[in-house]
Amino acid sequence: MHLDTPKFLAKLKEKGFAVKLDTNGFFPDVLEESLSYLDYVALDVKTSLEKYTLLGGEDLDNYLRSIEILKQGNVDYEFRTTVVPGFVDEEDIPKMGELTKGAKRFVFQQFIPGDTLEKTFNNVKAYSPNVIAQFADVMKKYVKDITLRV
Repeated sequence: MHLDTPKFLAKLKEKGFAVKLDTNGFFPDVLEESLSYLDYVALDVKTSLEKYTLLGGEDLDNYLRSIEILKQGNVDYEFRTTVVPGFVDEEDIPKMGELTKGAKRFVFQQFIPGDTLEKTFNNVKAYSPNVIAQFADVMKKYVKDITLRV
């Protein structure tokens, strides 16, 4: 996240725009500084904490701090997961639930193979909507408002 993000967001708000921020959560200081200019935040929960190393995430303290900032703040938000098989599997859902427990909302998004940056994902078979709905049923134990984008 660019350090000048809060200044840019302030200019957007001054011009009357509604402002949404999509973030991976690894820059909590910039997120916190930006909150007064935001109407909505979408924070990625890519997988369970122990699998974040597969994605290059080593030190997760900043990520965890961002999750808590949103859960305890006043800006509307969602935690969202694109359900990529191999990164998000059945055993990961309760772990992700514990991580986001008590959140306002959680969104499961369908993974669509094809034109991906990492070419090995072009041939990954996506989960069926029924499997994603089963993941959502598990997540309801942790977060009441669940949305499916499948």
